[in-house]
This record gives sequence, structure tokens and C-alpha cells, in this order.
Amino acid sequence: MNFDLSEEERMTRDCARDFAEKRLVPVAAELDQKGEFPKALVAELAGLGLMGVPVPEQWGGGGMSSVAYALAVEELSRGCASVGVTVSAHTSLACDPILKFGSDAQKEKFLKPLASGAKLGALAMTEPGAGSDLGSAQMSATRDGEGYVLNGSKIFITNGGVADIVVVLASTDKAKKTKGLATFIVEKGTPGFTVGKTEHKLGIRASNTAELVFQDCRVPAANLLGGEGQGFKVGLGTLDGGRIGIAAQAVGIGRAALEKAVGYAKQRQQFGQPIGSFQAIQWMVADSATELDAARLLYLRAAALKDKGERFSSEAAMAKLFASETATEVTHRALQIHGGYGYTTEYPLERHYRDARITEIYEGTSEVMRLVIAGNALK
Repeated sequence: MNFDLSEEERMTRDCARDFAEKRLVPVAAELDQKGEFPKALVAELAGLGLMGVPVPEQWGGGGMSSVAYALAVEELSRGCASVGVTVSAHTSLACDPILKFGSDAQKEKFLKPLASGAKLGALAMTEPGAGSDLGSAQMSATRDGEGYVLNGSKIFITNGGVADIVVVLASTDKAKKTKGLATFIVEKGTPGFTVGKTEHKLGIRASNTAELVFQDCRVPAANLLGGEGQGFKVGLGTLDGGRIGIAAQAVGIGRAALEKAVGYAKQRQQFGQPIGSFQAIQWMVADSATELDAARLLYLRAAALKDKGERFSSEAAMAKLFASETATEVTHRALQIHGGYGYTTEYPLERHYRDARITEIYEGTSEVMRLVIAGNALK
């Protein structure tokens, strides 16, 4: 498979890299410390066309490839993992399902402002009793006249408290389990739709993660995405694409940690020489560099298959599994190389270490990724 980047892909990557270096790296520690959602920075990203990179131009996006988008997420995550996942959740989890399953009218009304960055999106699937098991969703959608009435709550929703448009999974018939699921597009300000608890997290602290509450929330039938009974299909298809973004985020976090570790190993002196001259340090650097490159190739493969319109579920799961576990291990090694300094907030290693951990959990845990991969292999 050829991974020579097109000129547009290189330009997108370089634009994101430049923004990350100039605008994110200098403020990432402060954003993490305060736990503030970087609204102004997201607006700047919209101005650069980075909030809808893979969405066709006719629907307000950049009209570029999934490869370009994933590379941009990696670069942004290297600068600030919170910003990286904000863009990933918005693009993969809100724009993509409307693009793939929405009517032209839905794309005109909802996708265009999302892809341009004028509005921010989110996907609401997880519930207190339904995480990996989507069929256990308790949130109900009851047909009533010309619309549906939603009742229930969602938790751990990335961008949830700041999103303007949310794609929501609900059950129209609980007895049918996964076959009774449907997805709806719900706008901020809809009566009966409120934001509940905002989570305080170990990492990605500047990313907004919130509970969403729906109490007799009426949405028009025109907001049904993909038809009744299609919610499970919409959800799984959306998560496949989202896993590419999280794999890219994980590589960006790991890369940031490795770069810091290499710089530190060159200047830190012990026993009269730089610690980078010791084999113990060299092997940690070598393993980390190799694993990060392998993780990048895995997510690029999945993105390239998505661009070709081919099935990529297993490849996305492999990329997400390997990249997330690599990020955790690479940040662990990088912190170890820094010794006691790495454990302090004076250096960014502890932040990278905290940020990396969530990549093994959201948009499909490592355990679920192994089930997906094994299920495809054993068919």
C-alpha cells in the first residue's frame, strides 16, 4: 500500500502542525490545569478549515481525505490532546454519521454548519448501564404525531456540554434490543434537552465531557437519522471511523512524549555523560520510535481503506488497539527517562501520561477492540 501523501494531505498536516506548535503547545499546560474548554482555539481551527477536513465541499467541508484528517488529528493531539479529541469527536462522531446516513435536507441544515465549524457536534450513545453493550440502551424514543419524544440520559459525552448539534442513540422498541435502536439529530436549546453533570477527569481535562438529559424532549420526525431500526448500524459505522481519529490522537500524544524524552536524554548528564548514551535509555527510545511508526502505519491503512470505500472495521480496531496501548507505554517510558522531574508538573510528561490513558477506553475499550478483531478473523 502506497502512503506517499498528496500535496493536499501534506498541506493539511503541515497546517495542523504549525497551529499546534504556535497556538497549542504554549497553552496546553494551562488549559489542562484550569480544565477550561478552549472555545477560542476551536474557532481558530474552524477558520483554518480543520473542523470538517474529510467532508465534501458541497456540504461545507474541506473535501479532503480521511488520511489528511487523521494526520491533522495526530498533529493537534501532539500539541494538546484535549483539542485533538475535540476535533476528532466533532468530525468523526457528529459530521460523519450525518454525511453517511443523512438526507440531503439534513446535510443542508446540520452538516454544513458543522463541517464549516460554525457549530460544534457530539455523539451521545453511552448510558450509565449501556457502554460497550449498545443493545442495553434504556433511552426511549416514542413516536407521537409528527415527531418523537425522547426520555433518558447519556453520560461521558465528549463535547456534550458545548455542542450545538448532537446525534443521539435511543430505543424505539426495547424488546428488539439492537434492532429497535434509532438515531436522532437534536439541537441545543430544544425544550427538554439539558446538560447535566460535567466530568472532572484524570486527563484530557480541557475537553468537555458531560451528561446529557432528555426529559420529554420532542424532536421532529425529520430529525430521524437513517430510519427506525437503523441505530445500531449507524452507531457501529460511526465508531469504526472514530477509532481512526483516536488512533491518530494516541500517536500524537506518544510522539509528544517521545520528543520530550529524546531532548531530555541528550542534555541530562549522569556519571559524566548524557543519559542517552546508556543502552537502557537507548532501548526505550528505540522501542518507542518503532511502535509509534507502526501505530501510524496502522491508522493510515485504515484511513486509506475508508477513502476507497472498502470495509475497514477490523483495520480501524487494530489501529485503535495498538496505538492506544502504544501511547500508554511510550508515555510511561518517557516519564521514566525523566526520572523524578517527569513526575512533577514542571515538565509535561505527567500530562501526556494522563492524557494517553483514556485512549484505551473511549470509542471502544481495548477489550472490545480485541473482540472486533477476533470476530472478523474467525469468520
